[in-house]
Amino acid sequence: MTEAEPPSLLRQALTVPNILSLLRLAGVPLFLWLLLGPRADGWALAVLVFSALTDWLDGKLARWLDQMSKLGQLLDPAADRLYIVATLAAFLIRGIVPWWVVAPLVLRELIVGVCILVLRRAGFAPPEVTYIGKGATFVLMYAFPFLLLTQGGSAVAAFARPVAYAFMTWGGVLYLWSGALYVMQTIWAVRGAARGPRM
Repeated sequence: MTEAEPPSLLRQALTVPNILSLLRLAGVPLFLWLLLGPRADGWALAVLVFSALTDWLDGKLARWLDQMSKLGQLLDPAADRLYIVATLAAFLIRGIVPWWVVAPLVLRELIVGVCILVLRRAGFAPPEVTYIGKGATFVLMYAFPFLLLTQGGSAVAAFARPVAYAFMTWGGVLYLWSGALYVMQTIWAVRGAARGPRM
């Protein structure tokens, strides 16, 4: 018997979870334009909420519908990271968050990117998304809409401010922690490869 060939990229892309991930990716430039162009914060907030909901939903649907795929395993974290970096950059430009909040989170992304390159050169696949990393992304994606709501002096802004700061702090710490775990995994994998198999 021959092993069944994996479905083509097109067939993988046409599953419900991957369509949601692709829509989330397509929302990044729209979100940036809304936030930095016309400064339509209400619509930008709607895009962020849609992104957070689809981030939770695509994983659930992939398991429920048995539509897990290699493309989905790439698209989901790629969309998450792109949204986080794009949102942080836009918030920095708008003055919604200070640079000392943005810098360590963006640096974390750069370091994880270097780790992935190192692993590929050593013949390893990228590290799997950890529960801590997924949890950090989940919390940050809920912090961002609340941060948008903090703009202005309304009662809604006053209510949203402590919630936004709490989510941002919690998500930021988890995000940095998950980055440290990726670095440790990379070091262990490369050291193990350098030692070679034991006799």
